[in-house]
Amino acid sequence: MAEARAQSEWTPDARRLALRRAIGAQGDGPRVVAENLLGAESRIDLVAITPEGETRLVLLGEAGRDLELVARGLAQRAWVEARLVDWLQLAPALGARPEAGVSALLLCPAFGTEAIAAAGCAPPGRIQLATVHYAGEGSQLRAWIAPIEPSGNRAGVAAGASARVTEFRTGLSDADLGVSDDERAALQQVAPREIRTAVRLD
Repeated sequence: MAEARAQSEWTPDARRLALRRAIGAQGDGPRVVAENLLGAESRIDLVAITPEGETRLVLLGEAGRDLELVARGLAQRAWVEARLVDWLQLAPALGARPEAGVSALLLCPAFGTEAIAAAGCAPPGRIQLATVHYAGEGSQLRAWIAPIEPSGNRAGVAAGASARVTEFRTGLSDADLGVSDDERAALQQVAPREIRTAVRLD
């Protein structure tokens, strides 16, 4: 609780400066090119360019508003992606490559299950989650960033859904379907002939 109270007292400018220092300490990591930029109706805390030319947006979220942060990240990423070519006309030396795409790094003190699942629905690598914590060090504020791996994947979800459908279909009995003994006997006689007709190629 003490940390939460302390973090609420730090100004957005102080937190962004701490993040800039943390990102700059990565050596050959992303290079911050803009700060507190107006995007899709709200501000983008930092805009950075990776060595590969990818445009990376950095958005800060408050404790308990992680799901809202994911929604903002998706919206801002789409907004910047649609305008990146125009940005490069204004600043050709920016170093961004449109084909490298746009990603969003979303920073929050904690992420709940729903927020992590929502972020996992984005294209791979386009929404990245990380927890962020701050602490005063002398007269400066320091930031610590810890990435979070999205839980599960869309293929796993699809496989799980398929398994559930199969289990439901095969779990039905003749009694559930209201099939009488005479109807079952008729189906067993007709079905093989229908199948053979369906697969004939001549």
